[in-house]
Amino acid sequence: MPTKRLIAAAALAGALLVSLPLFAEPLAGNANVPAPVNVSSSLMGQMAVFAPAAALAQAAIPTQPGANAPAAKAAASGWGTEDDDLDADGMPNAGVAAVTALANDTSALRKTLIGLAMQLRDIRYVRGGHDPSTGFDCSGFVRYVFAHAVGLELPTNSASQFLAGLKVDRGDMQPGDLVFFRTAGRRGQGRISHVGIYIANGQFIHSPSRGKTVRVDSLDESYWAQRFAGAKRPGGLARS
Repeated sequence: MPTKRLIAAAALAGALLVSLPLFAEPLAGNANVPAPVNVSSSLMGQMAVFAPAAALAQAAIPTQPGANAPAAKAAASGWGTEDDDLDADGMPNAGVAAVTALANDTSALRKTLIGLAMQLRDIRYVRGGHDPSTGFDCSGFVRYVFAHAVGLELPTNSASQFLAGLKVDRGDMQPGDLVFFRTAGRRGQGRISHVGIYIANGQFIHSPSRGKTVRVDSLDESYWAQRFAGAKRPGGLARS
């Protein structure tokens, strides 16, 4: 028994002596003694670090434009904000039978603008629409015509188009001026919510409301007369 105990003690001492360099501090000034290896640091340097805070912050970043549904894009750009069809009760189902011709002294710029607008007749109304391939709402129609006929970029809804234009008295309106209406809320009391392009002789072309198409109407018709809010002239037409 004593012999076995001595052998076990000797083995334990040997194990302690072998493992001692792993725990001992290096001797100062002894260049031959290697510094202890920091196993924990070495492994962490090779492993990807999981950072919960960074992951949460990344998850909180808003979705980039274009990655969401089309509705988000429409909201960001301002499309789809018109109220063209909220007060459509009483709106005529059809436009005027005959379209007034432009005067001979109408400028080429204004003729080009009205010419394109007339080519877009019968394209269906689509709320938020701003292209002939899909349809137009009122401001989308106006903005498309001005951009493609005369290269003028207008704001994206009727209220902002109203604020951007130069005021024009009704008796001084010319082809291409914009005519605005308050079709939301009580008659003539709501906000600016509809826009069209003046042609001549009290007629204007516009995209009216849901279920209808681009057409020509008369300012003298009672529905439009009661809701008429005024005329504005986009800056690009001021000198033409």
